[in-house]
Amino acid sequence: MYNHMVARMVHATLSDAEVDRIFRALADATRRGIVRRTLSGPASVSTLASDYDMSFAAVQKHVSVLEGAGLVNKEKKGRERLVRGNPEMLSRARHLLDEYEQIWRGRIVRLDALLDDEQR
Repeated sequence: MYNHMVARMVHATLSDAEVDRIFRALADATRRGIVRRTLSGPASVSTLASDYDMSFAAVQKHVSVLEGAGLVNKEKKGRERLVRGNPEMLSRARHLLDEYEQIWRGRIVRLDALLDDEQR
């Protein structure tokens, strides 16, 4: 019952599609680096590209994946596109992981109680 209730809370926070996009985006080291970099301050795509040994187009694709997952936002400023990390979406992902941890901890507590009952 408890696991089912927590699972409903998880789904109310983020849809399955959102969860898939977030964790697929964060599965790549380059994208995690871009998120980390843009959380400390906005950066243009060309500035981000200079940090990696890959083409501007490749970095742009990584930024697009992150933007699709809601982990970064792009805004046009003059001729540049500034990329900013989205701490709100990271907070939602952290909340999801916290809820999964609570499910796991609840199972451990119940297992401990079961073992204690059997030992008596």
